[in-house]
Amino acid sequence: MADRYFRSGADKISIGSDAVHIAKVFVDTGKKTGRSAIEQISRVYGAQAVVISIDPRRVYVAARQEAAGHHVIETGIPGPEGERFCWYQCTVQGGRTAVDLDAVTLAKACEALGAGEILLNCIDRDGTKSGFDLELIRAVKQAVTIPVIASSGAGSPAHFSQVFTETGADAALAAGIFHRKEVPIPEVKVHLAEHGIPVRRS
Repeated sequence: MADRYFRSGADKISIGSDAVHIAKVFVDTGKKTGRSAIEQISRVYGAQAVVISIDPRRVYVAARQEAAGHHVIETGIPGPEGERFCWYQCTVQGGRTAVDLDAVTLAKACEALGAGEILLNCIDRDGTKSGFDLELIRAVKQAVTIPVIASSGAGSPAHFSQVFTETGADAALAAGIFHRKEVPIPEVKVHLAEHGIPVRRS
């Protein structure tokens, strides 16, 4: 199926829910099959052609051991009961179904299988305009060597400079604020340039 897109001129293929299932098998077995979509597309078209879309949500825990086997962080945003720790649970089907796999483990597994980029969404921040989930982005960025694209939560130009300076994200995106013309794209570009962040102005 992917070859049709590439023959039509596509440069990259984004894999979402399927990537979670593929990575889960790899994590559970520790073995590559060589037959997964990630591996096959990467082998034929190159790692840069495979983008993994990850849709995690926060799960708060009172102590690290409550989420044994997952990548747990100490958060600066306490949970509803004052929880000081959390992990990021992967979801599929547009966030409707949770999977027993954390975002950091998924990103690392997909990189090992041949993926070339991570598109990192945060279900909790989507549409909130409260800013990117910096803790999530930082954790994934520190765990992989491939580019990480931050998504979900942008509401102002300052949120873009913040995500670059505080997480090392390679790119950041937004949709709603641009579609609704709440924040002009040129305004974001000017802001980034003023903060010394490389941006294509035209």
